[in-house]
Amino acid sequence: MSNPVGHDCEACPAHAQLAQMGVSLANSDYLIALAGNPNTGKSSVFNALTGLNQHVGNWTGKTVTRAEGAYGLGGKRYKLVDLPGTYSLLSASQDEEVARNFLLFGQPDCTIVVVDATALERNLNLAMQVLEITDKVVICVNLMDEAKRKGMDVDVRSLARDLGVPAVPTVARTKEGLHELVRTVAEVIAGDIRTKPRRSAPPPELQEAVDELVPMIEQLAPGVPNARWLAFRLLDGDHKVRQAILSGELTDLEAAQAGPVETTSRVIAIQGAQ
Repeated sequence: MSNPVGHDCEACPAHAQLAQMGVSLANSDYLIALAGNPNTGKSSVFNALTGLNQHVGNWTGKTVTRAEGAYGLGGKRYKLVDLPGTYSLLSASQDEEVARNFLLFGQPDCTIVVVDATALERNLNLAMQVLEITDKVVICVNLMDEAKRKGMDVDVRSLARDLGVPAVPTVARTKEGLHELVRTVAEVIAGDIRTKPRRSAPPPELQEAVDELVPMIEQLAPGVPNARWLAFRLLDGDHKVRQAILSGELTDLEAAQAGPVETTSRVIAIQGAQ
Protein backbone atom coordinates (compact mmCIF):
# COMPACT_ATOMS: atom_id res chain seq x y z
CA MET A 1 0.00 0.00 0.00
CA SER A 2 1.25 3.46 -0.85
CA ASN A 3 1.73 6.09 1.83
CA PRO A 4 -0.29 9.20 0.94
CA VAL A 5 0.03 12.39 2.90
CA GLY A 6 -2.63 12.49 5.60
CA HIS A 7 -3.40 15.08 8.26
CA ASP A 8 0.03 14.81 9.83
CA CYS A 9 1.20 18.21 8.57
CA GLU A 10 0.51 20.84 11.20
CA ALA A 11 0.88 23.62 8.63
CA CYS A 12 -1.76 22.29 6.22
CA PRO A 13 -5.18 24.03 6.08
CA ALA A 14 -7.09 20.87 6.99
CA HIS A 15 -5.06 20.53 10.20
CA ALA A 16 -5.88 24.13 11.16
CA GLN A 17 -9.60 23.63 10.44
CA LEU A 18 -9.71 20.51 12.57
CA ALA A 19 -7.88 22.25 15.41
CA GLN A 20 -10.61 24.92 15.33
CA MET A 21 -13.18 22.15 15.66
CA GLY A 22 -11.40 20.88 18.73
CA VAL A 23 -10.19 17.71 16.98
CA SER A 24 -6.55 17.02 17.79
CA LEU A 25 -4.66 14.82 15.35
CA ALA A 26 -1.64 14.42 17.58
CA ASN A 27 -0.16 10.94 17.10
CA SER A 28 -2.64 10.27 14.28
CA ASP A 29 -1.96 9.87 10.58
CA TYR A 30 -5.50 9.85 9.22
CA LEU A 31 -8.96 11.06 10.21
CA ILE A 32 -12.00 8.81 9.77
CA ALA A 33 -15.63 9.86 10.23
CA LEU A 34 -18.20 7.28 11.32
CA ALA A 35 -21.74 8.10 10.18
CA GLY A 36 -25.04 6.24 10.17
CA ASN A 37 -28.69 6.12 11.16
CA PRO A 38 -29.59 5.34 14.78
CA ASN A 39 -29.91 1.63 15.58
CA THR A 40 -27.55 0.41 12.86
CA GLY A 41 -24.93 -0.87 15.30
CA LYS A 42 -22.72 2.15 14.64
CA SER A 43 -21.68 2.37 18.30
CA SER A 44 -20.76 -1.31 18.24
CA VAL A 45 -18.51 -0.68 15.22
CA PHE A 46 -16.90 2.26 17.02
CA ASN A 47 -16.35 0.30 20.24
CA ALA A 48 -14.99 -2.76 18.49
CA LEU A 49 -12.49 -0.74 16.45
CA THR A 50 -11.26 1.55 19.20
CA GLY A 51 -11.62 -0.61 22.33
CA LEU A 52 -10.48 1.27 25.43
CA ASN A 53 -8.66 3.86 23.35
CA GLN A 54 -11.50 6.40 23.27
CA HIS A 55 -12.96 9.38 25.09
CA VAL A 56 -16.20 11.32 25.03
CA GLY A 57 -17.39 14.88 25.54
CA ASN A 58 -19.71 17.36 23.83
CA TRP A 59 -19.33 19.28 20.61
CA THR A 60 -18.58 22.85 21.62
CA GLY A 61 -21.73 24.86 22.17
CA LYS A 62 -23.93 21.80 21.65
CA THR A 63 -25.63 19.26 23.84
CA VAL A 64 -24.67 16.63 21.28
CA THR A 65 -22.24 13.95 22.49
CA ARG A 66 -18.94 13.63 20.69
CA ALA A 67 -16.91 10.42 20.83
CA GLU A 68 -13.39 9.95 19.50
CA GLY A 69 -11.16 6.92 19.43
CA ALA A 70 -8.22 5.45 17.57
CA TYR A 71 -6.99 2.24 16.03
CA GLY A 72 -3.82 1.14 14.29
CA LEU A 73 -3.17 -0.68 11.03
CA GLY A 74 0.03 -1.25 9.10
CA GLY A 75 2.05 1.06 11.33
CA LYS A 76 -0.42 3.94 10.84
CA ARG A 77 -2.74 5.51 13.41
CA TYR A 78 -6.33 6.28 12.48
CA LYS A 79 -8.42 8.71 14.52
CA LEU A 80 -12.11 7.75 14.42
CA VAL A 81 -14.75 10.41 15.12
CA ASP A 82 -18.20 8.96 15.83
CA LEU A 83 -20.76 11.40 14.41
CA PRO A 84 -24.25 11.64 15.92
CA GLY A 85 -26.68 9.03 14.61
CA THR A 86 -28.90 10.82 12.12
CA TYR A 87 -31.29 10.08 9.26
CA SER A 88 -30.15 12.95 7.03
CA LEU A 89 -27.72 15.87 6.67
CA LEU A 90 -30.35 18.52 6.02
CA SER A 91 -29.57 20.36 9.25
CA ALA A 92 -33.05 20.15 10.74
CA SER A 93 -31.57 19.29 14.14
CA GLN A 94 -28.37 19.77 16.12
CA ASP A 95 -27.33 16.19 15.38
CA GLU A 96 -27.73 16.71 11.64
CA GLU A 97 -25.95 20.07 11.75
CA VAL A 98 -22.97 18.61 13.62
CA ALA A 99 -22.65 15.68 11.21
CA ARG A 100 -23.02 17.84 8.12
CA ASN A 101 -20.52 20.47 9.23
CA PHE A 102 -17.91 17.90 10.18
CA LEU A 103 -18.13 16.13 6.83
CA LEU A 104 -17.99 19.44 4.96
CA PHE A 105 -15.34 21.30 6.93
CA GLY A 106 -13.46 18.57 8.76
CA GLN A 107 -12.72 16.92 5.41
CA PRO A 108 -12.00 13.46 6.85
CA ASP A 109 -9.67 11.20 4.89
CA CYS A 110 -12.49 8.66 4.66
CA THR A 111 -16.06 8.32 5.92
CA ILE A 112 -17.51 4.99 7.02
CA VAL A 113 -21.29 4.92 6.63
CA VAL A 114 -22.84 2.16 8.74
CA VAL A 115 -26.10 0.75 7.37
CA ASP A 116 -28.45 -1.92 8.71
CA ALA A 117 -28.47 -4.95 6.39
CA THR A 118 -32.13 -5.54 7.29
CA ALA A 119 -33.24 -2.00 6.37
CA LEU A 120 -31.05 -0.92 3.46
CA GLU A 121 -33.67 1.13 1.64
CA ARG A 122 -34.25 3.35 4.68
CA ASN A 123 -30.54 3.66 5.51
CA LEU A 124 -29.33 4.49 2.01
CA ASN A 125 -30.92 7.95 2.14
CA LEU A 126 -28.13 9.13 4.45
CA ALA A 127 -25.49 7.21 2.49
CA MET A 128 -26.49 8.98 -0.73
CA GLN A 129 -26.29 12.37 0.99
CA VAL A 130 -22.78 11.60 2.28
CA LEU A 131 -21.77 10.58 -1.24
CA GLU A 132 -22.87 14.00 -2.47
CA ILE A 133 -20.30 15.59 -0.14
CA THR A 134 -17.29 13.29 -0.46
CA ASP A 135 -15.88 10.58 -2.73
CA LYS A 136 -13.92 8.87 0.03
CA VAL A 137 -16.61 6.60 1.46
CA VAL A 138 -16.83 2.98 2.57
CA ILE A 139 -20.24 1.44 3.29
CA CYS A 140 -20.28 -0.84 6.34
CA VAL A 141 -23.21 -3.23 5.86
CA ASN A 142 -23.72 -4.21 9.49
CA LEU A 143 -26.08 -6.66 11.21
CA MET A 144 -25.55 -9.28 8.50
CA ASP A 145 -26.38 -11.96 11.09
CA GLU A 146 -29.81 -10.40 11.63
CA ALA A 147 -30.42 -10.32 7.88
CA LYS A 148 -29.51 -14.00 7.63
CA ARG A 149 -31.75 -14.86 10.56
CA LYS A 150 -34.64 -13.14 8.77
CA GLY A 151 -33.93 -15.02 5.57
CA MET A 152 -32.75 -11.91 3.71
CA ASP A 153 -30.13 -12.21 0.96
CA VAL A 154 -28.04 -9.02 0.92
CA ASP A 155 -25.97 -8.68 -2.27
CA VAL A 156 -23.13 -6.50 -0.98
CA ARG A 157 -21.19 -6.65 -4.26
CA SER A 158 -24.14 -5.32 -6.23
CA LEU A 159 -24.62 -2.59 -3.64
CA ALA A 160 -20.99 -1.51 -4.02
CA ARG A 161 -21.31 -1.50 -7.81
CA ASP A 162 -24.52 0.54 -7.71
CA LEU A 163 -23.13 3.12 -5.27
CA GLY A 164 -19.64 3.33 -6.79
CA VAL A 165 -17.87 2.85 -3.45
CA PRO A 166 -16.76 -0.26 -1.51
CA ALA A 167 -19.26 -2.06 0.71
CA VAL A 168 -18.13 -4.46 3.43
CA PRO A 169 -20.43 -6.92 5.26
CA THR A 170 -19.94 -6.96 9.03
CA VAL A 171 -21.28 -8.23 12.33
CA ALA A 172 -19.79 -5.67 14.71
CA ARG A 173 -21.02 -7.52 17.79
CA THR A 174 -18.67 -10.43 17.01
CA LYS A 175 -16.14 -8.30 15.07
CA GLU A 176 -16.80 -10.29 11.92
CA GLY A 177 -15.69 -8.34 8.85
CA LEU A 178 -14.08 -5.49 10.80
CA HIS A 179 -10.53 -6.30 9.68
CA GLU A 180 -11.73 -6.20 6.07
CA LEU A 181 -13.46 -2.88 6.84
CA VAL A 182 -10.34 -1.14 8.15
CA ARG A 183 -8.21 -2.62 5.35
CA THR A 184 -10.68 -1.26 2.79
CA VAL A 185 -10.64 2.18 4.44
CA ALA A 186 -6.83 2.22 4.27
CA GLU A 187 -6.90 1.29 0.58
CA VAL A 188 -9.46 3.99 -0.23
CA ILE A 189 -7.28 6.58 1.51
CA ALA A 190 -4.19 5.34 -0.32
CA GLY A 191 -5.97 5.42 -3.68
CA ASP A 192 -5.49 1.68 -4.17
CA ILE A 193 -9.29 1.46 -4.33
CA ARG A 194 -10.68 4.20 -6.55
CA THR A 195 -14.20 5.35 -5.77
CA LYS A 196 -16.67 6.84 -8.20
CA PRO A 197 -19.86 7.64 -6.29
CA ARG A 198 -23.04 7.42 -8.29
CA ARG A 199 -24.85 10.73 -8.06
CA SER A 200 -28.19 11.55 -9.59
CA ALA A 201 -27.94 13.79 -12.62
CA PRO A 202 -30.09 16.87 -11.99
CA PRO A 203 -32.44 18.24 -14.68
CA PRO A 204 -30.68 20.64 -17.11
CA GLU A 205 -32.38 23.70 -15.59
CA LEU A 206 -31.21 22.75 -12.09
CA GLN A 207 -27.68 22.01 -13.27
CA GLU A 208 -27.57 25.42 -14.96
CA ALA A 209 -28.61 27.10 -11.72
CA VAL A 210 -25.95 25.15 -9.78
CA ASP A 211 -23.28 26.15 -12.31
CA GLU A 212 -24.22 29.81 -11.80
CA LEU A 213 -24.25 29.58 -8.00
CA VAL A 214 -20.96 27.72 -7.48
CA PRO A 215 -18.63 30.60 -8.50
CA MET A 216 -20.72 33.03 -6.43
CA ILE A 217 -20.37 30.83 -3.35
CA GLU A 218 -16.63 30.43 -3.95
CA GLN A 219 -16.27 34.21 -4.23
CA LEU A 220 -18.20 34.86 -1.01
CA ALA A 221 -16.44 32.05 0.88
CA PRO A 222 -13.02 31.44 -0.70
CA GLY A 223 -11.72 27.94 -0.14
CA VAL A 224 -15.02 26.56 1.12
CA PRO A 225 -15.21 22.79 0.50
CA ASN A 226 -17.82 21.42 -1.90
CA ALA A 227 -19.50 24.57 -3.16
CA ARG A 228 -21.57 22.34 -5.45
CA TRP A 229 -23.28 20.66 -2.50
CA LEU A 230 -23.92 24.04 -0.89
CA ALA A 231 -25.46 25.28 -4.15
CA PHE A 232 -27.92 22.37 -4.10
CA ARG A 233 -28.80 23.16 -0.49
CA LEU A 234 -29.48 26.79 -1.41
CA LEU A 235 -31.74 25.75 -4.27
CA ASP A 236 -33.52 23.37 -1.91
CA GLY A 237 -34.32 26.30 0.37
CA ASP A 238 -31.92 25.56 3.22
CA HIS A 239 -32.37 28.71 5.29
CA LYS A 240 -29.33 28.05 7.52
CA VAL A 241 -26.96 27.72 4.57
CA ARG A 242 -28.38 30.85 2.94
CA GLN A 243 -28.04 32.84 6.17
CA ALA A 244 -24.49 31.57 6.74
CA ILE A 245 -23.39 32.62 3.25
CA LEU A 246 -25.00 36.07 3.32
CA SER A 247 -23.69 36.89 6.80
CA GLY A 248 -20.17 35.63 6.09
CA GLU A 249 -20.62 33.02 8.79
CA LEU A 250 -19.93 30.20 6.35
CA THR A 251 -16.19 30.79 6.38
CA ASP A 252 -16.21 30.59 10.18
CA LEU A 253 -18.47 27.57 10.61
CA GLU A 254 -15.48 25.56 11.71
CA ALA A 255 -14.85 28.03 14.53
CA ALA A 256 -18.42 27.53 15.73
CA GLN A 257 -17.40 24.01 16.64
CA ALA A 258 -14.17 25.16 18.27
CA GLY A 259 -12.91 24.11 21.64
CA PRO A 260 -11.20 21.01 22.92
CA VAL A 261 -13.15 17.88 23.71
CA GLU A 262 -13.45 17.51 27.44
CA THR A 263 -12.77 13.99 28.61
CA THR A 264 -15.77 13.34 30.82
CA SER A 265 -15.36 9.60 31.16
CA ARG A 266 -13.34 6.61 30.10
CA VAL A 267 -15.55 4.35 28.06
CA ILE A 268 -15.26 0.71 29.05
CA ALA A 269 -15.92 -1.00 25.74
CA ILE A 270 -15.36 -4.20 23.86
CA GLN A 271 -11.64 -4.80 23.47
CA GLY A 272 -10.95 -3.88 19.85
CA ALA A 273 -8.08 -3.35 17.48
CA GLN A 274 -5.39 -1.16 19.01
